[in-house]
Amino acid sequence: MNINQNYENLEQSYLFSTIAHKVNDFISKNLDKKVIRLGIGDVTLPLCKKVIEALHKAVDEMGVQATFRGYGPEQGYDFLREAVQGYYKKRNVELDLDEIFISDGAKSDVGNILDLFAQDNTVLVPDPVYPVYVDTNVMAGRTVIFADANGDNVFLPMPDKSKKVDLIYICSPNNPTGAVYNKEQLQAWVDYAKETNAIILFDAAYECFISDENLPRSIYEIEGAKDCAIEFCSLSKTAGFTGTRCGYTIVPKALGKLNKMWLRRQTTKFNGVPYIIQRGAEAVFTDEGQKEIKENINYYKENAKIISETLTRCNIWHVGGKHSPYIWLKCPNNMKSWEFFDYLLENAQIVGTPGAGFGKNGEEYFRLTSFGSRENTIEAMERFEKLFG
Repeated sequence: MNINQNYENLEQSYLFSTIAHKVNDFISKNLDKKVIRLGIGDVTLPLCKKVIEALHKAVDEMGVQATFRGYGPEQGYDFLREAVQGYYKKRNVELDLDEIFISDGAKSDVGNILDLFAQDNTVLVPDPVYPVYVDTNVMAGRTVIFADANGDNVFLPMPDKSKKVDLIYICSPNNPTGAVYNKEQLQAWVDYAKETNAIILFDAAYECFISDENLPRSIYEIEGAKDCAIEFCSLSKTAGFTGTRCGYTIVPKALGKLNKMWLRRQTTKFNGVPYIIQRGAEAVFTDEGQKEIKENINYYKENAKIISETLTRCNIWHVGGKHSPYIWLKCPNNMKSWEFFDYLLENAQIVGTPGAGFGKNGEEYFRLTSFGSRENTIEAMERFEKLFG
């Protein structure tokens, strides 16, 4: 028996595990202090009423023989795929039903999609980056190179035509930086992918936070993207499904064999998302559901505005927040990322995410999220301003 030695090349611990250990250690020694968590990107508002109604109805159906359901289609029930199809059509993106695959979340599929590609493919990811993009490829033994995201390009790197790559990860709005590509910038990436015969893996998990109609929410709003891009999206941040788990992946038939390969992969390795969850997800795409989740998204965006305005008053450089739940800031006083993490925890009892955990270009930067309660967000920023105002 031989183990997969590629795991030896992974970082020793997952970023958020290290954060949890540090925070728990602090709390155990400071039981009288209130810690406010603005670090991990988990939502705090409950599922909307329309979703809860649909979940209850589906539970009742499972208790009656005439409406009970066992194994469902691995690619998702048609009622949910049709709802997703309609959602895209509102943005003038036409999709066939068999291009839509329902999943248990974008995180799973971002890693699972790699089953379709050979080990010798070279992978391009931005630095800083969501760790899953890198780690899943390291596990598979692929070569990973980085696109240089930094303050000069406002953390929106553009193609380097001197580099030949096979797989390209793009996340917009970006995690961790909150930066958003415009249509011209995404068009450049699509043109580059087509010129080099590469595939873009486009993570649209935060598309619902974009409020500017001139900014693309799907890669398929870009001409030629269906010829070179696979898109992942999640209801985790859109509708608070972080604990309910549902998302979808779009594999266009224009990509040739990849559509049928993904169907084969899913029917072999995946038994589908539970019927009850899919009924809840379907409710997200109704007019009433869209109205309710928009209220939640606006709540988080107001939190982001509060954070951004505080940073502006403190003369701290930052990006994100406007079309994203993430705010990416330059650490004050030239502090390193983990140094600032410790300083903020010790002196203000605020938890964020050190930028260094997202890559070398994240050093000296820090991520805050807007997913906390309004009360905690306001209190955290009052504490922050006392330190740096």
